[in-house]
Amino acid sequence: MWKVIRTVIEILAALTLAGVLSAVVIRYGTGQDTVQKEAQTTAAENSAADSAGEKADAGPAKENVKKDLQGSSRPVSGEQDDSEEKVSAAADSRPDEDHLDTEQMREESPGALPEEENANREQQPDNEAVSTEIILTGDVLFDKAFRAGYDAAGIDGVVSNELREQLNAADILMINHEFPFSDRGTPMEDKQFTFRCPPSYVTALGELGVDIASLANNHALDYGTDALLDTFETLDAAGIRYAGAGLTKERAEQVQIMELNGMRFGFLAVTRVVPVVEWKVEVQTPGLFSCYDDTRLLELVREAKNQCDYLIVFPHWGVEREEIPEDYQAAIAERCIEAGADVIVGAHSHCLQSVEYIQGKPVFYSLGNFIFGYAIERTVYLKITVDEQGNPLFQLIPAFSSGGITQLAGAKDAARTISRLNEISQTAGIAEDGTVCPHISQ
Repeated sequence: MWKVIRTVIEILAALTLAGVLSAVVIRYGTGQDTVQKEAQTTAAENSAADSAGEKADAGPAKENVKKDLQGSSRPVSGEQDDSEEKVSAAADSRPDEDHLDTEQMREESPGALPEEENANREQQPDNEAVSTEIILTGDVLFDKAFRAGYDAAGIDGVVSNELREQLNAADILMINHEFPFSDRGTPMEDKQFTFRCPPSYVTALGELGVDIASLANNHALDYGTDALLDTFETLDAAGIRYAGAGLTKERAEQVQIMELNGMRFGFLAVTRVVPVVEWKVEVQTPGLFSCYDDTRLLELVREAKNQCDYLIVFPHWGVEREEIPEDYQAAIAERCIEAGADVIVGAHSHCLQSVEYIQGKPVFYSLGNFIFGYAIERTVYLKITVDEQGNPLFQLIPAFSSGGITQLAGAKDAARTISRLNEISQTAGIAEDGTVCPHISQ
C-alpha cells in the first residue's frame, strides 16, 4: 500500500512541477514580447518627438537667416555676418545624446559627417568680399525742362525708372550741381545764361539718390551770394553733402570724406571756370574753390591722401562743346595724380570728352550733360567699383535724354557712344560693356 501511495505522490509532484514550469515559460515569454513591443513603441514615439522638435527648431532658424540676409544687402564697416553664430548656437542647444551620436559616427566612419551636419555646413555662407559702388554723373540743371517734367509726372518725368534704380543702387552718388537752389537774388549782369530753382525741388535729388554735389562751377553764383547761401541751407537740410564752395575759405576747400565698408572715400571739388574774380573764395566769401593757380589744390590732394583710402578729384574745366581737352587740363590732371589722386572726373564741356590714363590712373575729362534741357544726344555716367583691397573697376554706362527724360541708351546707341569715346581717347580703351582699361602700351 505504501508503494502505491508513494507512486501517486511522485506522479502528483511531477505534474505539479510541469505545471509550474509551463506557467513560468508562459509568463516570462509573454512579458519579454511585451517589453520589446513597449520598447519599440517608446523608441518610435521618441523618434517622432525628436523629429518634430528638429523641424520646429529648423523653421524659425531659416526664417531668421533669411530676414538677416534681406536686411544686410549693404554691409558697412563693423558689421559681421552672424549666420555662423546662429548655427553654432543652434548646435549648442541640441541634447548631449546628439553630440555623442556624432562622435560615435566619426569613430565608426572617420572623415564622414552626418547628413544633417553636412546640410548645415552647406547652408553656412562664405564670407563674401565687400565692394563699394560709386557713381558720378555730369552736369545736372534744374531749370525749365526739368520743372516741366517734374511738375507733370514727378521724378518719372525727369529720369527713367530703370536708370533711377541703377543710380539708387550705388553706395555713393555724386553729381555736378549746375545751379543754385533759391528764390532770392538777381541775375548776374552781362552773363548769357543764369539759372536757379526753388528749394522745394530738392526732393528730386533725394529721389535720384544723390549723396554729394559739386558746387564748384560757373553757375553757383548766378543769382549772387544770397542764392548760394540758400543752396547751402537747402542741401544741408536734405542731408546732401556739397564740395567746392562754402561760407568760408576753409569750408570751400574741405574734402568730403565718406566712410563705407571699412574704407574712407574722399571727394575734392574745384573749378577753373568762373566769370569774374570775385567768385573765388580767396577773394570774397561765400565763394568757390578755384585752381587757376593749382598750388593749393595740390596741397589739399596730398593732405587728403593721408586721410582717406581712395581720392576722387572733381574739377570744372575745359571749353564748352570741345571733345578734346585743353593742354592745361592734362597738366593739372598729371600733377593731381602725382600728388595722390586716384581718379579725376571732370565737367563743364556739356559734351563727352576723351578718357586718358596718366601714370596708371584714369582721367575722365568730361562726362557731358546728364540732366540738362530737353535733349541730350549722348552722355554717360561713370560707375567705380572698389573692392575691399582698394582695387577699382571703371565702367561707363551710356545714356541720352529725349523730351527732358534721361534714360539708358539702347544697344545700338550705346555702341555708337562707346565707339566715339574710343575714337577720341588715345591712352584708354572702352570695351563693349563700358569697362575702361589702359591700352596695352600703357
